[in-house]
Amino acid sequence: MPVTDVSHDMDTLTLTIVAEFAAPVERVWQVYADPRQLERVWGPPSYPATVVDHDLRPGGRMTYYMTSPEGEKYAGYWEIATVDEPTGFTFDDGFAHEDFTPNPALPVSHNEYRFAAHDGGTRATYVGTYPSADALQTVLDMGVVEGASSAINQIDALLAP
Repeated sequence: MPVTDVSHDMDTLTLTIVAEFAAPVERVWQVYADPRQLERVWGPPSYPATVVDHDLRPGGRMTYYMTSPEGEKYAGYWEIATVDEPTGFTFDDGFAHEDFTPNPALPVSHNEYRFAAHDGGTRATYVGTYPSADALQTVLDMGVVEGASSAINQIDALLAP
């Protein structure tokens, strides 16, 4: 299991997930830079993702939807803020309506993904910051820890030679 630590802090409004992969930083970066690879690991295994648009550049946007076992689709988007290939990027992650317009009824988090060489592999640190304690609690209640952890844990299989 790549996820080694999960914590949330209601004072700093953050959710932090740390994972380690037996692959170089550049290979982990490719998972996020390639939409076909990303959709294999974005979302829990029972809610596979389909990436519709993918522009991993500052000012770029990524849109996707996850499909439930019953066939329901849940849309989301990333708005890319910064890119520091291959060591990380920052973006806002939000829920969307079916046409990928933002759904303001649900929280938007600001995310920082960092990838660093560690013990011959990569340590990934995923930090999501929420605008309020209520927003963080909303996603915790929706199962973001379990969903994100199960999604990240799929990366090892993708990275296997």
